Amino acid sequence: MCSSLRHDDLKEMLDSNKDSLKLEAMKRIVAMIARGKNASDLFPAVVKNVACKNIEVKKLVYVYLVRYAEEQQDLALLSISTFQRGLKDPNQLIRASALRVLSSIRVTIIVPIMMLAIKEAASDMSPYVRKTAAHAIPKLYSLDPEQKDQLIEVIEKLLADKTTLVAGSVVMAFEEVCPERIELIHKNYRKLCNLLIDVEEWGQVVIINMLTRYARTQFLNPNMNESFLEEGSDKTFYGSDEDSDEEEEDKDKKAEAPMVKRKPYVMDPDHRLLLRNTKPLLQSRNAAVVMAVAQLYFHLAPKAEIGVIAKALVRLLRSHSEVQYVVLQNVATMSIKRRGMFEPYLKSFYIRSTDPTQIKILKLEVLTNLANETNISTILREFQTYIKSMDKDFVAATIQAIGRCATNIGEVRDTCLNGLVQLLSNRDELVVAESVVVIKKLLQMQPEKHSDIIKHMAKLTDNIQVPMARASILWLIGEYCEHVPKIAPDVLRKMAKSFTNEEDIVKLQIINLAAKLYLTNSKQTKLLTQYVLNLAKYDQNYDIRDRARFIRQLIVPTEKSGALSKYAKKLFLAIKPAPVLESPFKDRDHFQLGSLSHLLNAKAGGYQELPDWPEAAPDPCVRNVEVPEWTKCSSREKRKEKKVDKPFYSDSDGESGPTESADSESDSASGSESGSGLEESGSGSESEESEEGSESEEEVEKDKKKKKKIELKKPVQVSESEQSSEEEVRKHERKNKLRKSVSESESDDEEESKSESSQSESEDSESEAEVKKKKKAAETKPPPKPVKKECKKEKKEMSLLDLDDFEPTPSPQATPLNSFLSSSLVNDLEGLSLSDAVLSPAAISPCSALKSYELLHRITGDGLCVEYCFSRQPFPPDANMVSVQMQFTNNATSDTKNLHMEDVKLQSGMRVNEFTEIELLPAGETASAVMGIDFCDSTQAANFQLCTHRRKFFVSIQPPVGELMRPVFLTENEFKKEQGQLMGMNEISEKLTLDVKCRNEHAIVQRVITAANLSRVPCGSDKECRFGGRTVTSGSLVLATVSSREDGAAQLTVNCEKMVIGTMLVKDILLALTQ
Repeated sequence: MCSSLRHDDLKEMLDSNKDSLKLEAMKRIVAMIARGKNASDLFPAVVKNVACKNIEVKKLVYVYLVRYAEEQQDLALLSISTFQRGLKDPNQLIRASALRVLSSIRVTIIVPIMMLAIKEAASDMSPYVRKTAAHAIPKLYSLDPEQKDQLIEVIEKLLADKTTLVAGSVVMAFEEVCPERIELIHKNYRKLCNLLIDVEEWGQVVIINMLTRYARTQFLNPNMNESFLEEGSDKTFYGSDEDSDEEEEDKDKKAEAPMVKRKPYVMDPDHRLLLRNTKPLLQSRNAAVVMAVAQLYFHLAPKAEIGVIAKALVRLLRSHSEVQYVVLQNVATMSIKRRGMFEPYLKSFYIRSTDPTQIKILKLEVLTNLANETNISTILREFQTYIKSMDKDFVAATIQAIGRCATNIGEVRDTCLNGLVQLLSNRDELVVAESVVVIKKLLQMQPEKHSDIIKHMAKLTDNIQVPMARASILWLIGEYCEHVPKIAPDVLRKMAKSFTNEEDIVKLQIINLAAKLYLTNSKQTKLLTQYVLNLAKYDQNYDIRDRARFIRQLIVPTEKSGALSKYAKKLFLAIKPAPVLESPFKDRDHFQLGSLSHLLNAKAGGYQELPDWPEAAPDPCVRNVEVPEWTKCSSREKRKEKKVDKPFYSDSDGESGPTESADSESDSASGSESGSGLEESGSGSESEESEEGSESEEEVEKDKKKKKKIELKKPVQVSESEQSSEEEVRKHERKNKLRKSVSESESDDEEESKSESSQSESEDSESEAEVKKKKKAAETKPPPKPVKKECKKEKKEMSLLDLDDFEPTPSPQATPLNSFLSSSLVNDLEGLSLSDAVLSPAAISPCSALKSYELLHRITGDGLCVEYCFSRQPFPPDANMVSVQMQFTNNATSDTKNLHMEDVKLQSGMRVNEFTEIELLPAGETASAVMGIDFCDSTQAANFQLCTHRRKFFVSIQPPVGELMRPVFLTENEFKKEQGQLMGMNEISEKLTLDVKCRNEHAIVQRVITAANLSRVPCGSDKECRFGGRTVTSGSLVLATVSSREDGAAQLTVNCEKMVIGTMLVKDILLALTQ
């Protein structure tokens, strides 16, 4: 009651005319949210103040709306016009907050408005607003993946941004939306390397991880010729060139490796730039940044340079236990391949009594990996101390570590074995049990030398009660029974007495021991063996019963016994290889260090594989940045001298200060990066001026920019220089094949104006960069793919609330743009309504449940014909996948072999369970297979290669929306209740005239169920048909109702949580009912 009164008080304060009261109320509300209290009932009172003129109140209102806009979508949509006005506010914080709230309203119908807002914010003068635009990109992409092409254009524009504030956020958006578009990074690579030191910490982590994967695709492995250089360096120095060449040829023939691999390795300057610019970040106060640099060096640096990360990682071991855990996981992986890195810091991994158990076990792992002949004595003394610990899990791990040291270092094997035998007399049963298990593994290496130990362990069977330890002792006695011929039968006698009381794992080893003794000493153990087998015959565990039946037939010969009984001794008494005690971190380095997948040792969702090194280095010219050559003038030089005298973070150069410092540093270090340094410098004010305007109206913008150039008078020189060197452009067009299209000509002009105030670089780099810049401007025929994307983009921009741009067919005529850009609330609500124009039926063919689709035509497939259908059956391995039945027909004259899938390309969130490989399909025969596809509730196609032993065919499977559902059975009351909750924007109605053949109840039901995988819901009226289902992936409810009259007029209503699914389903059912 008290809380409700307090909320009433807040509502009164928010409704008052005094800004001070509103501000106080908003502060209290935001404080409530920060403490985790629910303030959702205040939403109507707060949202009214979004139009408040007080800046401080408006900021806090936006903070509140970001938190609750998704929960109160309908109320938030009522204020959408105010958010749009906020996007034009002179205050950058208000503009950013308005965009943040707009992107927090998770409603598909306002996707076009969000897209326009993001595009405008990406060109905003404030870097803070551009940063917010970068944050909004992944939100929009997760809401509507169909917008990917347009979002990539925005990402490409923001990647060219020169401010440190934007860099981390846009790289994060790049990683979320289009990590495969590596070509977008080429021209921004050097800039990102130089900006890295000044980017905020979490931005640094994202950029470093992205650049790690980028470098693995663009540079050669610096360690690939390591062995060759070590072996052949002296011969090359002292011997003749001819001899060395002959030796190289011989080695190449033996290794069957290309000559490229045998050439001396020279590191790419861009590779060196990345390593040099990330090295200072090892001193960062943020542990995640240090870890990111460490993994970059481990995956990219030459072996001689990796050692620099060891000291930084050891420093992190003094941090919180969570940080220690992650760092030690990575150190354990590194120490397997790079043991020498951490040997100088051996004492840093000694275990403290205050360490948590998981930290102790990881430090043990590292110490075990670092153990060698020189330090093993020190490490074993440490282990002796650890065995006395009260932490039983830690003691067990220590004993296992001693066993691994004994396995890896032969010189101390006997010492370790004797120490473990001494532990057999320990008072703690768990210590004894773990020692027995480890001793068993060590004895397999040299059993004949240690028969005394086996006898000693046999005596422990009366005392040890741990099942695993008892099973290990029995296995040892049975395996090496010839070394203890007198003790083994007696042990079997004792075990036979207690057989019924033993654990299952011990019973199985008793049966094995009896079988082995029966084969080697049947006189003494025949009756005991029969007794044990009879006991096992009636055991409760079916595995033990089956083992006893199997062994009896194998070792006891009868008239009916088969040929296997002759080989019983070979089967039971064969020499087993000794187990290899390996580190659990041995194969973890195939995951990128520092990633969640590496931590879990399993591929986590969203993880991107670390690419393999390329065989040959890709063209490094793709990273050269085009910069126009500016003619020198005295006034500019004077202006530059004045700029140098300004403070580092002055008002006019606040954005470019850090960039210039980074550029000058890189220029002094390497002359090859001078081209990139010129681009990255520049005043913030000019770069902001050049970014004004809308991308969608290119012609108007070009005219505006021409006028602006005349007023500024400086860019005129650019146009003159471009006209004077067109022939140079044509030459460079032939040389550089990997160039982007001119669809971004506007952004090129912007870069020209941004670089007006850049500091002067070397003449050579400027002239070279100028030619490349002109080449880009002179291109007149862009490649076909960008043209298609551009056309698609323009079509989508024509209709803001076109719900049909989720499907591959062209979208129908939709509500005009003006209705959404209007500031009137009424106009916005009219725009948000679902009009008949939006839902006009499109030309989509109906999809039957058993309709077959052609995946591969027999002519295209060299005689192989493949058809598929959606079987509408559950896919057993994964309930979230759609079952796809495939039929392969071999119309060729020869057999087809090894039919399988490769190179699966899916949209984000989609998954495929591949069908089992068909090894042989004879000529004229037909075979079937079933695969599962998780379409993630979208009609995006699943693209893959269908491969045979001869060829590969690119194919794709695209589902109709009706196949993305599974039937759900509802009662009439349940249907009405669920339908009542899915009203408003979740309900789509459409009037239609039924086909003459489709005016009875049976025909309507048949056609609807054919179009969509729904089930019939009971209904009291014969003039109304109801259907229900759920989407396969998310389980979102889908309800459909067809109400008909005798004259053929009908109304179709679809209620669905996912509006896009509902809209597309309406079209498919309409088409089915009217044809």
